Amino acid sequence: MRTWRGVEEMGALLEKLKPMSDGQKEMLEALTSDEYEIIGLFGPTGTGKSLFSVLTGLDAVLEGRYKRLIISRPVVDVVTGKELTAQELGPQYYEFVSAYLRDILGEFIEWKEVEKLIQEGKVMFADTHYLRGRTFDDAIIFLDDAQNVPPETSVEIMMRIGRNSKFIIAGDPVFQKPPHMEKDGATMIREVLLGEEKAKVVDLGFKDIVRPGARRGIRLLLELRMRNRPLNDVEKRIMESAKVHAPDADVITVVEFVEEKKRFEIKSEHVPDALIIVKEGYLGRLVGRGGERIEKIEEDTELRLRAVELTSDLRSSFINMIRAIHPTSWIYKHIEDVDFKGPELAIWVRSDEFGAFVGQRGFYVKFVDSVFKKLMGVGIRAFEVAEEEEEGRRRRRRR
Repeated sequence: MRTWRGVEEMGALLEKLKPMSDGQKEMLEALTSDEYEIIGLFGPTGTGKSLFSVLTGLDAVLEGRYKRLIISRPVVDVVTGKELTAQELGPQYYEFVSAYLRDILGEFIEWKEVEKLIQEGKVMFADTHYLRGRTFDDAIIFLDDAQNVPPETSVEIMMRIGRNSKFIIAGDPVFQKPPHMEKDGATMIREVLLGEEKAKVVDLGFKDIVRPGARRGIRLLLELRMRNRPLNDVEKRIMESAKVHAPDADVITVVEFVEEKKRFEIKSEHVPDALIIVKEGYLGRLVGRGGERIEKIEEDTELRLRAVELTSDLRSSFINMIRAIHPTSWIYKHIEDVDFKGPELAIWVRSDEFGAFVGQRGFYVKFVDSVFKKLMGVGIRAFEVAEEEEEGRRRRRRR
């Protein structure tokens, strides 16, 4: 059984695949490396997790590096959220998984070639519910949409890995995880893999989204999540006042954090009591030409308010939100990057001002984290960026 020496020894199929971001390049290097037995790919839809994984598996089978590619993917009823089994669906299960595979491969390989591999048993579909007692030798096992399966299922598949086998697991722990679930399967297995020997975790963010329409879809999902969040009495009062004084403004949601300010001893006059999120292009309608509209809302509610837009540039939107609520008014100038990293929103801050971002006893970063969790169910994590890393990030954004 031949093995990889890295991307320079890829087969003909993978040569058609061109990474379009740093994250995709890291993903391809991990998938084609012999250094790792387990690869975890985590990030939003449109970043290429399924495409890169399936093409890597097919390429390995066609080139004789492995005997089989085994694909395991939950089939979830979008109405009920229930995971359906192959037994319940019958022949439809394999029709669903085949359609999923056909959509992924598209222009890369003729479907009749894939069908031949399926008939020869070189490409197989495995229901996540029926893996106990099986052992996979000389195989690549790919578990997709891990956010929809219990973490124990992922561990069970790992236990099935035999000789000369590789396990790839992919999932979206932010945008596609089951609603109201604090820790989904993708989040849990990612935490396990971070400390696992011969395992590699690749986190992908919205900078790695290359599929047409996916970036817009992510923004719309975030907007929908914010619009659907339940409002407390104070937030409802602000929303009602906004309807009176700015009836033509499209307000997405309101998040109030008076108690959070008390808990984390936030006394800066810069910090408002609540943040109003409006749709792109509607900020002026909410605020008014001279600020008279938002001033009326403040008078009605007896609260200090600030408003920001949710725009198509999510990075800028998040920085503006941080700018609006962080106790250090100028800290946004020292934020080098913002993107999703696993289940959290990662904020990279220049090292010389990292302390100002975190605050004494970590209260500033804890405050921002609590507001973001309240606003969209996603916490934040701050990372210190050295000077050379800053320049590298600037160059990548310019590209």
